[in-house]
Amino acid sequence: MGTVALRCSGGSLILAVPAAFAAQNQLSAGCRMVWKIEGDALIIKPARKKPTLAELIAETPKEARAEGWDAMPAAGDEQW
Repeated sequence: MGTVALRCSGGSLILAVPAAFAAQNQLSAGCRMVWKIEGDALIIKPARKKPTLAELIAETPKEARAEGWDAMPAAGDEQW
């Protein structure tokens, strides 16, 4: 586990993100992060946008789609 020093900027404390973590998670200045407090620990993770169904379908190659898939009856425990 590494250590970093907090810095002051205005009325805020700033934590430097290690370059290796930023590169691994494709982070740059302005990227959104989510955080939570667990006991005395601050957990910070990259915020990931959850794709919409329309975005997922748009990314699926047409040849991989079953014709009429959206009109097919449920085959298991799908929730509609």
